[in-house]
Amino acid sequence: MQLQGKGGVRHLAMLSMMSAVAIICGYIEVLIPFSFGIPGVKLGLCNFVTVLILYLAKDSRLSFCRRVLDAAIVLLIRIAIISLLFTNVYALLYSLAGGLFSLFVMAVCSRFSVIGATGCSVLGGISHNLAQLMIAALIVNELKLVYYLPVLLLSGTVTGFLTGILSDLLISRRGVRKIYDRFFEG
Repeated sequence: MQLQGKGGVRHLAMLSMMSAVAIICGYIEVLIPFSFGIPGVKLGLCNFVTVLILYLAKDSRLSFCRRVLDAAIVLLIRIAIISLLFTNVYALLYSLAGGLFSLFVMAVCSRFSVIGATGCSVLGGISHNLAQLMIAALIVNELKLVYYLPVLLLSGTVTGFLTGILSDLLISRRGVRKIYDRFFEG
């Protein structure tokens, strides 16, 4: 990453702020007991930060690859810090698998304007849960975990929809767009 000039420093500052927001969202998820007795079901609040990065930067001068790289940097920072502070090695594996696969799916979705931020978030939530289920099946060496798939698909859809609505609300706010664009002025 180049940090020459004001633009590079502003870019780093924006990535730092987005990472901080993602970490705070991760901490809020740890505090809220939202499992309904089903292991692995979370609100997915951190998902909205990834959607924001992919969609707010869409109209800026950043390339598609740069947006995805920025989202990946924030995602990895958030997973590393949340895992170190609040979880264990297995949770780190689940988070990495789910987060990276979800990022891949949402990055592809962000290329198509038909899908939109909410649809992208739903597909991200579903793909996150699919990747976590695959890792769980590998770790415990049990394919019977596939029976858990309908629950995870439903929870990924619902939580993805809710965080997608939150993302859409923030993306459509002129003030948020103005702040974000200001960091990328020359």
